Amino acid sequence: MTPSPTSPAPVLTLTALGRCVPLAPGQSLLEAARAAGLRLRSACRNGTCRACLCRVTAGEAHLRYRVDWPGLSPEERAEGGWTLPCVALADGDVAIDATLDPRTAPR
Repeated sequence: MTPSPTSPAPVLTLTALGRCVPLAPGQSLLEAARAAGLRLRSACRNGTCRACLCRVTAGEAHLRYRVDWPGLSPEERAEGGWTLPCVALADGDVAIDATLDPRTAPR
C-alpha cells in the first residue's frame, strides 16, 4: 500500500542509533539511511552478501523485497524478524536494529 499524498511518508526507525528517517517510495531501507547521512553496514547492495543483515524490531508486515529470494537462510525466513536493508522496501513504518558501518562511523 502506497501512502496517499496527504498521509505522512513511512518512517524507518534505527533503534540501535535512536534515529528516525523518512522512507521515499521505492527507496530501500539502506538508501533511506544513507540519504539521512547514516552509513549502515553493507557491501553488495543486492541481497547476497548478508553484510547488512539485521533484526526487524517492528513493522515486519510492511516489508517487501526488490529480489525474489534475498540472502536470508531458510531458518531466518521461518523464524521471521530478519531483513537485508539493501533490498528491503517498506510501505509503512518499520524499525530495525542496524548499526553504522565501522569503516565510516565517526570516531
